[in-house]
Amino acid sequence: MNYGISILFRAIPLLMAVFCFGYGAFIYDYGDAGGRVVAGPVIFSLGMICIALFCTAATIIRQIIHTYNQAAKYGLPILGYLAAIVTIIGGICVFSNADGTSAFVAGHVITGVGFITGCVATAATSSTRFSLIPGNSRGTGNEVPEGAFTLGQERALEIIVILISLIAWIWAFVLLANSHVHPAYFVAGHVMAGLACICTSLIALVATIARQIRNVYSEKERSQWPKLVLLMGSISFIWGFFIILADSGSANGTTGYIMLGLGLVCYSISSKVILLAKIWRHEFKLANRIPLIPVFTALACLFLAAFVFELATVNTDYFIPARVLSGLGAICFTLFSIVSILESGTSSK
Repeated sequence: MNYGISILFRAIPLLMAVFCFGYGAFIYDYGDAGGRVVAGPVIFSLGMICIALFCTAATIIRQIIHTYNQAAKYGLPILGYLAAIVTIIGGICVFSNADGTSAFVAGHVITGVGFITGCVATAATSSTRFSLIPGNSRGTGNEVPEGAFTLGQERALEIIVILISLIAWIWAFVLLANSHVHPAYFVAGHVMAGLACICTSLIALVATIARQIRNVYSEKERSQWPKLVLLMGSISFIWGFFIILADSGSANGTTGYIMLGLGLVCYSISSKVILLAKIWRHEFKLANRIPLIPVFTALACLFLAAFVFELATVNTDYFIPARVLSGLGAICFTLFSIVSILESGTSSK
């Protein structure tokens, strides 16, 4: 990877963050409809995931082009975690002080986005010793290399994302259990479930990176971790379809479109896990094609958003999913940058 390409791949997450911040603020300020109170802040919060993804991208790229230093080693993960903390606190404040159903839903979803940001920040932290992976992948032994994570550090990274995922799942089911109280619980609960699927997918990514750095990644894991991510994507996707078909006549049914988009984000994450699995001590000639997965999922989000935008012209219930799908498309495209960086850093060419 040359310096010019490294700048491009670092710029993509920042540009997508600017898009989410700008688009979210524009939606929120350009009118007073209830849907804007949800769509605007939620899309704005998606920019925080892009910031955390930038931290991951910069952490890996700086090691590839040999410009990694102590400031980057500690500063980038800290920036990612700060983005997560700000998002979670912001979401809690929004739904705690909500004076209507729109702010209630927006607050819970923003909190869930903060959970994802925390998991991505942990992925950035696990990538701080990414430079050890290519050497370990070309080896044949299982000795832990000098400078790798200790067993305790590996487990701490994995525990962080597991705990965040558990909190997200519990939060989702608590909301769903109160769906009879008000439809807002139904919407917030289902979206939180989709967000929990993404958090669970990131467990596979963090574990894959950390274990390959420690050189303890097993042959069995080459199939297990990718399957976990694909399973989470499929759960969110099928769940979304079920909601759309089962409740298409109400505003609740439009939530299914958001879950479709969240499933596509899981499939984008799978590209990173699949790439790392495929190149581990094996030659995979199609490795440079794997970055196309997040490109296709980004396009799928945008094409789906286009159709939902048309539905919104005759039914305002589709206002929120149409806008949120556009933001999720930006997340998928950001993941294209990350998987391209991983392919460049692990390529045997």
